[in-house]
Amino acid sequence: MTSKVAVFGGGCFWCTEAVFLMMRGVTSVAPGYAGGHVKNPTYRQVCTGTTGHAEVIRIEYDPAIVKYRDMLTVFFGSHDATQVDGQGADIGPQYRSIIFTTDDEQRREAEAYIKELNASAKDGDPIATTVEPLKEFYPAEDYHHDYFANNPMQGYCRAVVAPKVQKARKSFAALLKDTAKFAS
Repeated sequence: MTSKVAVFGGGCFWCTEAVFLMMRGVTSVAPGYAGGHVKNPTYRQVCTGTTGHAEVIRIEYDPAIVKYRDMLTVFFGSHDATQVDGQGADIGPQYRSIIFTTDDEQRREAEAYIKELNASAKDGDPIATTVEPLKEFYPAEDYHHDYFANNPMQGYCRAVVAPKVQKARKSFAALLKDTAKFAS
């Protein structure tokens, strides 16, 4: 298997990690930071909103099983891509909607997808998601990995992550693994 990498920022990485872990063809999802000017940032630094980094997930996937376009469909369907610098109550540039591309093909696909979304919703708010080449990915601290799976009863997980996971199960069932093990 030749795996590929996709890097998305769609608000809190606990939410996006939980959603993408359910996708068929996804072999790993790692929360982290990208897009900023601080080397080896910490969660505490990124939370200040001054590092330039966004909370992101780095996804390894098998393109023979899941296509990048399917990844984009789930990404845009699992967060509000029209909100600038935030998602819901999570406000700040670290929660911005962003796609970091690893090659020109991903850039072209992401930009075309955004163009399609904007054209199909002429009366709605425009997509705020930016597309940038990935320069560096910094893994988040260990306790952020598998956060929802390890902390399903935590308040934020119950109020914010669990509804996103449930929405993904309903909206993207054809793209998901057997989700029985992801029950919340």
